[in-house]
Amino acid sequence: MIDKLKQLTKDTAIYGISTILGRFLNFLLVPFYTHVFIPDQYGIISNYYAFIGLMNIIFLYGMDSAYLKYASQKEIGDEKDNFSTPFLSVVFSSVLFALAIVIFREPLVTFLGAPRDFSFVYYTAAILIVDSLAVIPFVALRLDRKAKKFSFIKVSNILLNVVLNLFFILKLKWGIESVFVANIAASGLSLVLLIPSIWKKLKFKIHKDLYKHLVKFGLPYLPAGIGAMIVQVIDRPILAKLTDLKTVGIYQANYKLGIFMMLFVNMFQFAWQPFFMQNANEKDAKELFSKVLTYFTISGGFILISLSLFIDNLVKIQIFGRAIIAPAYWGGLNIVPVVLLGYLFNGIYIVFTAGIFIKEKSNYVPFIIGFAALLNIVVNFFAIPVFGIMGAAFATFISYFVMAAGFYFVTQKFYRIEYEYKKIINIFASILIIGCAYYYSIYLKINTIPVKAGLFLLFIGSIYFCVLDKRETSFIKKKLKRF
Repeated sequence: MIDKLKQLTKDTAIYGISTILGRFLNFLLVPFYTHVFIPDQYGIISNYYAFIGLMNIIFLYGMDSAYLKYASQKEIGDEKDNFSTPFLSVVFSSVLFALAIVIFREPLVTFLGAPRDFSFVYYTAAILIVDSLAVIPFVALRLDRKAKKFSFIKVSNILLNVVLNLFFILKLKWGIESVFVANIAASGLSLVLLIPSIWKKLKFKIHKDLYKHLVKFGLPYLPAGIGAMIVQVIDRPILAKLTDLKTVGIYQANYKLGIFMMLFVNMFQFAWQPFFMQNANEKDAKELFSKVLTYFTISGGFILISLSLFIDNLVKIQIFGRAIIAPAYWGGLNIVPVVLLGYLFNGIYIVFTAGIFIKEKSNYVPFIIGFAALLNIVVNFFAIPVFGIMGAAFATFISYFVMAAGFYFVTQKFYRIEYEYKKIINIFASILIIGCAYYYSIYLKINTIPVKAGLFLLFIGSIYFCVLDKRETSFIKKKLKRF
């Protein structure tokens, strides 16, 4: 089991290096945007990218999940059949969906509350086509455990995106149009770099029997994916309707500060999905998956506490005379701990997807995520008028919690795993205690760096003494001694 956990950790680390580097470079654009765009302009960008995130799901309609399932086991057809069938399907449908966006551009602009500049709609359609064509090839790299190539292409994409953003905005003075053009160019680079991998696996024929199975397994992920994306992005347009674009811009800039938890969840997901499919038939699979949840929660808790305690200090650090985030956006910093907690439960729900995949119970997925999405919309409409952007942040957290709970109950029904419940409870008890102590220190106006450092050490101690067992603490001591 230790060797397998090391394998998962190694793959996570490789994906993590590229993800952290790439996302960090991308994250640098957030403070840059806050200094060059006023909140209203940043709100326009946020609304369009919320729409892009939602349409990404529709453009794929579950083919990526279905490909991961059937290509990992090759029950039907050969390797080229398993790649070509979903890839060609996505190629044909992406063109049709993009044409529909262009045709219905006027109602789309009205819905997004954006200026009547249709060039942004054309850019959006182009981004969606290019990004969709790259998804199946990227999943293929993960299945082939070509993490280094995967990482190289991802980092190249983001590097080009950052460079072109700076060039278009600072040199050419293109304004917010720069964001979309740079995205198209960066996504195009990824697709070009993937062409050798695509050509190696591609044959211009769809395997009909395999296609039926792909659609049957993957199609439930379309409403589920829409629901999941609604949970992630619907708060922006609702916030825009109930407040204004300035508020959306402030919310988006501070929501982005949850990037470090999002990075952790993303790099874990890249490694986790192929890992549990490849180890599903092992004797100790369930015990292994149980350990994964415990260690994931510990790691996520560490990120949650450390960032929540020090985020206000970090964003105010002066670099070349400017704060990391412009002062106009500081009013939204209070949402960051809630955003981080939401991402943590998003990761826990990803851990629970193992049983859904292994037992092919994808028919439950749209109901769970659909309910979470509906709840998200309802809570947003009720909470935003009362609590403002904090209400939007809590709506997302509640939805991720519901998704994790729903997936847990389905998994336990069809693929029962004895998780380390006592340890999980102790982890969240520690998070709750530290959180309450932190907010109480704010109330007493003693939330200084030494107080925060003390709370952080208290959290580390609670995990060491109340969560880890003797074998795990001995392992840590040995590593520390070697260090």
